[in-house]
Amino acid sequence: MPVMNIGPVPQSHDGFYARNNPYQVNGPKGFTEFKLMEENEDLFARLDFPGVTKESVRILVEPMKKAVFVFGDAPKEFRHDSSHRKYGTATGLICDCCEISNIQCFVGDGVARLILSKKKINRHVTSSCSYPAFTGPVTLQHPSVLEGSTSAYESKHLPNGGLFLRIDMPGVPNDRFTVTVESDGGITVIGQAPPALHDSSGREYRGKVAVVPLDYDNSRIKVIAKHGVIRLIIPPF
Repeated sequence: MPVMNIGPVPQSHDGFYARNNPYQVNGPKGFTEFKLMEENEDLFARLDFPGVTKESVRILVEPMKKAVFVFGDAPKEFRHDSSHRKYGTATGLICDCCEISNIQCFVGDGVARLILSKKKINRHVTSSCSYPAFTGPVTLQHPSVLEGSTSAYESKHLPNGGLFLRIDMPGVPNDRFTVTVESDGGITVIGQAPPALHDSSGREYRGKVAVVPLDYDNSRIKVIAKHGVIRLIIPPF
């Protein structure tokens, strides 16, 4: 008998908790987070690139030194993935008074974190450095994906009646994913993303993703967790 998948379900009548990921249930929302660090006014940026490898991340500074372009590759890790993914986005300063003087980059668990140092170049211009916010309750496609799936969720029914699931949970280490079969037969996936560097807080993901019979042996479920992405292969029953 085939396994039945369950698509993302809003957490409340207002919709999904976070527009960036239908399984996020708490913590800062958005594909990105920006923070002006009080001690030195450096800019901290968190960029969610689920599936991306550390070795693939590339950073380019635009000629005026106002912005950086960040690129990364997430390979097709499993044969059931619909495709690889390529990411690309830009971030930086929104002012006329400074330029970027130094860049630090840290990559892990499907998240790229940047610290951009700046220096004053025009002391006759009043400092007006500001940075965008990204919040909201409605899910969106990932805006930084240049190639491949832009969705945080992918499901595929396999020829043998089994089910393949790919679920993005950026920031979650490989050992902080849990998969359980509930008393009603629902398969629930939970991911705990601890705060790193200057993140405002950690994030938690949770969702029911499939249904199996009550006597289903959950040891048959194959779990692959890597680079902030969890993949499940659920055999038929």
